[in-house]
Amino acid sequence: MSEATMFDGGTASPDRSIAVRRNVALAMLFVVGTINFVDRQLLSVLVEPIRAEMQFSDTQFGLLTGLIFALFYAAMGVPVAIIADRWNRIKLIGIACVVWSGFTAACGLASNFWQLALMRFGVGAGEAGGTAPSLSVLADYYPPAQRPFVSGIFTLNGPLGVFLGTSFGAWAAAHIGWRNAFLVIGAIGVVIVPLLLWLVREPPRGQMDTQSAAVESPTFAECFAAFIRRRSLRMVMVSSGLAAFVSYGMLNWIPAFLMRTQKMPIEALGTWYASGAGITFGIGILGGGWLVSRFATRSARAYGSIPAIATAVLVPGLIAALLVDSWQLSLALMLLPMAACTVYVAPALALVQNLTTPRSRATSVALLMLMFNIVGLGLGPLFAGAVSDALKPAYGDESLRWALMALIPFAVAAGIAQFAMTRHLDQDFAE
Repeated sequence: MSEATMFDGGTASPDRSIAVRRNVALAMLFVVGTINFVDRQLLSVLVEPIRAEMQFSDTQFGLLTGLIFALFYAAMGVPVAIIADRWNRIKLIGIACVVWSGFTAACGLASNFWQLALMRFGVGAGEAGGTAPSLSVLADYYPPAQRPFVSGIFTLNGPLGVFLGTSFGAWAAAHIGWRNAFLVIGAIGVVIVPLLLWLVREPPRGQMDTQSAAVESPTFAECFAAFIRRRSLRMVMVSSGLAAFVSYGMLNWIPAFLMRTQKMPIEALGTWYASGAGITFGIGILGGGWLVSRFATRSARAYGSIPAIATAVLVPGLIAALLVDSWQLSLALMLLPMAACTVYVAPALALVQNLTTPRSRATSVALLMLMFNIVGLGLGPLFAGAVSDALKPAYGDESLRWALMALIPFAVAAGIAQFAMTRHLDQDFAE
């Protein structure tokens, strides 16, 4: 497809300035999104030194890394997305970045559980203004055929954020302390905002979808009705919630499992786990989007079947990684399930954008992310932490091994829901 075809249906010469602006926008939004995930991952990496100082239980840390953050993230996500469908999205993303970065820095000043919980509330509220508005901006910079791949590139900020957050957190714990780690990352987020506002322009609404440029943004009720009306959207909500429950439970507790149960040194965590997690999560997200883009041209069922196959690979892989006794072998076996647990992300985001109207994208993505965050991020880490605490009197440091094993039934349920969704995809796309 030529530049002219992409931008104006081939009726005019390509606008080189738009091509430059959209790539700059993708790069800057990727950077901001990466900071977003570094802020999230940092607390999970620093769980052991913070727990040693403040004497938190695993349940309390499950709350801090999961439910407390997710409640405010989800509660603010839809209202912020509604604003994003009607106001300047770049300014909104900049404001959100300042808010979550400020509260991240404030985490380094907390002296007890409730103070740290309050700061996590603020981080969650701020980060609600990141992903959904960013995807909406990119949809107005890139034509429909490129959006699934661009969404996959953008969501690579998650794996990169995990890698950077883990590497920096492990280094900071050994050299500058966990408090200074939060202060440094918070300051970086605040500093990047002026650059975002200077380099990225708010794109015209619907410039890549001229047929809908004059249509007003649907109401929240209309966006929600689309999820109720289309069976594929209902099923992607269910399957994504279950898949996120497993993936966030794994992401938030694998570092503690490797350090506490498998006796992995924190320096090795920063070197080996950080690299492995960053690469595998990236392979899962980008690979899932690429595979679905390729096979969906033959059948829309690929939106469900590819994630279902990945989940089928995840289950035995995670069981094997949890049953061995050395951290080296455990980490090596964990690579496959860590890649498989993120395959669903890009297909789910692309499916929502392809089955909803262009000018409701931020709100529609925010609705999907309610399941990602309430069920996945909110309950997954909390569930694993609560199971670990319940088993600790009997199993000691081994309790985390069986807490992570308790995620397996939810992975099986996610795979069943993903496969069940394939029955409805062809008809929903045809309509």
